[in-house]
Amino acid sequence: MLKPFIEKGIKHGLLNEKLKEFNLVKLSEALECDRDDKFTYLGLQTLYDRYFLHDDNVRYELPQIFFMRVAMGLSLNEKDREASAIRYYKLLSSFDYMSSTPTLFNSGLVRSQLSSCYLTTVPDDLHGIYGSIQDNAMLSKFAGGLGNDWTPVRGTGAKIKGTNGVSSGIVPFLKVADSTAIAVNQGGKRKGAVCAYLESWHIDVLDFIELRKNTGDDRRRTHDMNTANWIPDLFMERVMSKKPWTLFSPDDTPELHGLYGQAFREKYEYYEKLADTGKILHKRIEAVSLWRKMLSMLFETGHPWMTFKDPSNIRSPQQHAGVVNSSNLCTEILLNTSKDEIAVCNLGSINLAQHTTEKGLDIEKLERTINTAVRMLDNVIDINYYAVAQAENSNMKHRPVGLGIMGFQDALYQLDISYESDAAVEFADKSMEYISYFAIKASSELAKERGAYASYKGSLWSKGILPIDSIDLLRKERGEDYLMQDQDMHLDWGPVRESIKKHGMRNSNVLAIAPTATIANICGVTQSIEPTYKNLFVKSNLSGEFTVVNPSLIKDLQSQQLWDAPMVHALKLSNGSIQNIDRIPEYLRAKYKTAFEIDISYIVRAAAKRSKWLDQGQSLNLYMPVASGKKLDALYKQAWLSGLKTTYYLRSLGATDSEKSSVSDGALNAVDVHSTPKVCSIEDPDCEACQ
Repeated sequence: MLKPFIEKGIKHGLLNEKLKEFNLVKLSEALECDRDDKFTYLGLQTLYDRYFLHDDNVRYELPQIFFMRVAMGLSLNEKDREASAIRYYKLLSSFDYMSSTPTLFNSGLVRSQLSSCYLTTVPDDLHGIYGSIQDNAMLSKFAGGLGNDWTPVRGTGAKIKGTNGVSSGIVPFLKVADSTAIAVNQGGKRKGAVCAYLESWHIDVLDFIELRKNTGDDRRRTHDMNTANWIPDLFMERVMSKKPWTLFSPDDTPELHGLYGQAFREKYEYYEKLADTGKILHKRIEAVSLWRKMLSMLFETGHPWMTFKDPSNIRSPQQHAGVVNSSNLCTEILLNTSKDEIAVCNLGSINLAQHTTEKGLDIEKLERTINTAVRMLDNVIDINYYAVAQAENSNMKHRPVGLGIMGFQDALYQLDISYESDAAVEFADKSMEYISYFAIKASSELAKERGAYASYKGSLWSKGILPIDSIDLLRKERGEDYLMQDQDMHLDWGPVRESIKKHGMRNSNVLAIAPTATIANICGVTQSIEPTYKNLFVKSNLSGEFTVVNPSLIKDLQSQQLWDAPMVHALKLSNGSIQNIDRIPEYLRAKYKTAFEIDISYIVRAAAKRSKWLDQGQSLNLYMPVASGKKLDALYKQAWLSGLKTTYYLRSLGATDSEKSSVSDGALNAVDVHSTPKVCSIEDPDCEACQ
């Protein structure tokens, strides 16, 4: 069964010839074809449409062979390859854990590009700028999403010594980068995707904020590129205290890019004094004015996202080896970049729903899953194909991985907990502590076997500072007034600390919660840490559009003998909301509140709890049905004060209502899911920019 597939894949030049060296009979016997029954229709259709190998558009992979092929590709360097492949296969095919989309696409292939995202820093010279854009093209051709740090590039009006002229700023170059992302579409598998980051003191920040506007000079607009503000704590303090803020060109203030915390504050204030003498290019505005502009554009265009420089750096285990200058396309990866190093994200996600019962977390199963998952992620680094040398240099030196979760909302359903509850916040804390505990421990135990990563010495790990401890560092820099994040813990971390002290760490970074748009569809669970978007919605595939109802809700309604034709009719009329359906008990209405019905503070509180345990970040969408300046101001200040490192999309409801149809006319109800700005992690089933 497996052998003919391997031979055909090698014959067509797709599969790595090393795969035929496996004991294919033994691996064939390990296949569990009844696991095909675990798929939802959409999950299986997704694999068929986008993942299975094909020749002239004829698929010749089957689901279980697909998972075994991925497992074999990740086992190439293992001593007992067959045992490893079987172990990895069982984990993937059970949906307990799922590798990221690039790993699923390319594991076992001749060119095994398995990583999800790349982070780069763009230098301040023409050769470097266009070199970075070329790097974007090469990485996008073979890889995933891109995060570009544009802060070093000099701003509008800055002097250019070589031509005795002045710079036109970063916007024209961003326009080129935007076009490049669209031109290179990764072999037709998925669209190129890039996010540009800029620090809030850059003199071009006002133009940067407006890049996604639909009005104005189109030559100064980037309609496809994502953008994100990289915000220093000092700016937020100036906003809170309603003080002025000064914008600079980085060629006049070169140190600011690489500083954070107190060191940034001192150098920034030094440059402000220098600006007062008229010696350097600058622009002075009210911090609150810029903040309002940021919020206004975020609401109007969905960009730039709000991400925070200081907590991302101060809590980084690798602060001894460089600076985190940006995040990635989906704002969960926080790794150092420079002109010599392109950071690489190697991702995979635990299906939390598969490790939760009505009694709580299955701790023993969770530990087994994580031990195997961390090993699989570490293997990605050595097997991976690198399109750019700086990416290989960085990945081999630091060996970062990003283990995340999906199915958080499904786990809450199993526990009979509403997302909008203290119990959900507590579960977010407890579940993430266990995952962090086992993942860090697994990486340390892997270091015992394979050795610590090359740049381990001098890291926070080597100093005995774990992610939960690094909150002390942030509190010291910010002060008590600007940080509302606890350090409560439930586990005895002594064994983990002892293991690190004795063996070190195999990976510089271990944890990051990515959006799981496609792999969650494959596994049939809710995406990442997202609340349910709608209880009634449309999923599209090659066979058409189908109205789908939240299966957990159906189960609960059936148990109350409430699932009948009038209930279906009521759900359609209310676009899937059950809040105004009196027949449904109040406790179920609370349990099945959807994303726009949940008090946003609970989403932020749960994220703050998770952040305690993460050495990187989390891709966090925020939902606000009716946005206002006052609400946005309070929301993003709460996110910063809660110690969050990044946020992702702000989502708000549009003015249009959903189309409704009666039950009796027999027409398929087309529920409108396009009333909000497009977000890859929710509305696009074909988006695999991160996972």
